[in-house]
Amino acid sequence: MTVNSIQGPVRFHTDENDSRAQKVSLTCEALKSCFRLSIVHTLAKKTTSETIGKDTFAAGANMLYREMANNGDELSILGFGCMRLPQKDGVIDEERATQQIRYAIDHGVNYVDTAWPYHAGQSEPFVGRALGDGYREKVKLATKLPSWMVRERADMDRFLNAQLEKLQTDHIDYYLVHCLVGDLWDQIVALGITDSLDQAKADGRIINAGFSFHGAADEFTRIVDAYAWDFCQIQYNYLDEENQAGTKGLEYAAARGLGVIVMEPLRGGKLAGPVPAAIEAIWNEAEVKHTPAEWALRWVWNRPEVVVVLSGMNEEGHIQENLRIADQGQPSSLTDAELQLVGRAEQTYRQLMKAGCTGCRYCLPCPAGVAIPVCLEIYNDLHMFDNLDEARFMYVTRLSGTITHGASAYASQCVQCGQCLKKCPQHLEIPRLLEAVATELEGPDMQAREAVVKQIFANASTRE
Repeated sequence: MTVNSIQGPVRFHTDENDSRAQKVSLTCEALKSCFRLSIVHTLAKKTTSETIGKDTFAAGANMLYREMANNGDELSILGFGCMRLPQKDGVIDEERATQQIRYAIDHGVNYVDTAWPYHAGQSEPFVGRALGDGYREKVKLATKLPSWMVRERADMDRFLNAQLEKLQTDHIDYYLVHCLVGDLWDQIVALGITDSLDQAKADGRIINAGFSFHGAADEFTRIVDAYAWDFCQIQYNYLDEENQAGTKGLEYAAARGLGVIVMEPLRGGKLAGPVPAAIEAIWNEAEVKHTPAEWALRWVWNRPEVVVVLSGMNEEGHIQENLRIADQGQPSSLTDAELQLVGRAEQTYRQLMKAGCTGCRYCLPCPAGVAIPVCLEIYNDLHMFDNLDEARFMYVTRLSGTITHGASAYASQCVQCGQCLKKCPQHLEIPRLLEAVATELEGPDMQAREAVVKQIFANASTRE
């Protein structure tokens, strides 16, 4: 089993009164979005190693650019994310991935994003090589401080200096504090992160300072206000308007002068297809036909606050399609009728969910330690996107305790105490739903999946 992108262990210091289930819920949400250990890429059909030869880019298509308000950088609205690069024999297919990145740059992409843990630590060195032959000068390069691995102030410089060496550059244009939630932010503040960023900007090792975020909305506004950030990176798509930073966070950050980079516009590829028949029927009603990926990307680009949308492109056809779509990515360009169609698609996805959980976490803490919102989220993803292998793998990854170095938080731990029934504002029959979650997502092979997850993270934590 091969996994495209993994990270080292995450350790959260918790106060005595903190509930473990609440921490698991937020921490695992961060990990899922940051590194999305996707079985889509693990078990997917192998793609051919054909390169982008004949230029099939649509005639007349042009990359669009938006200005980063605080510095005037004109950035391509499509950025190249290097978390899900094509692989061969379990490692990055260097020849093919290099051709893909350079092809995108040749067609106007000028923002390339990577991070310390991507591809088990191999993405940054690869990107450094791929941006040789003059390509480094054509792009703004982004990478991230692995905040969960910082133990002291000196670690911040150690990681940054190592990243400069890996990337074969003397500066990082856009440097992010990676994968923040509120507790982790508090920890690295105490260790001196603001001084570290100030110093790195002053000596030229980084040009712009930002953060990527995966926590709750109130934590987002607190982090935005805590430092003179240049930009931020949030998960945003038409299913996540009220999840994590959401639309309110997007508007809040932009109003305070931060440039906004968007990740997961396709929710890990799930919104790009193949989509459920009910969703396809909605798209077919449109007067002007678009692919599912085009609907999702253009919905994000419709927001004028968004500067760059990152896409983890690893197939030639996807790169060409995204470049074509980017030609139409003007802000406020979707008609009211088109926005209504997207709204209906969002509602239809919600109807496919088995549990009407909003992720409010009022059900927590669970006396038995069950991370109820995470269990229900993965259960809903299973029924929305019909990928049992991925759902079962994510279930163990997020709930086994491997990431948090704590106890497990599985649905089967429910003792039917009924406390959650009194707290749930949606009046969900949570104990019954957790029984269904355990039935569909645990099973006799769960110990084998746990062993795989533990091995993955053990390997990642040793790759510095």
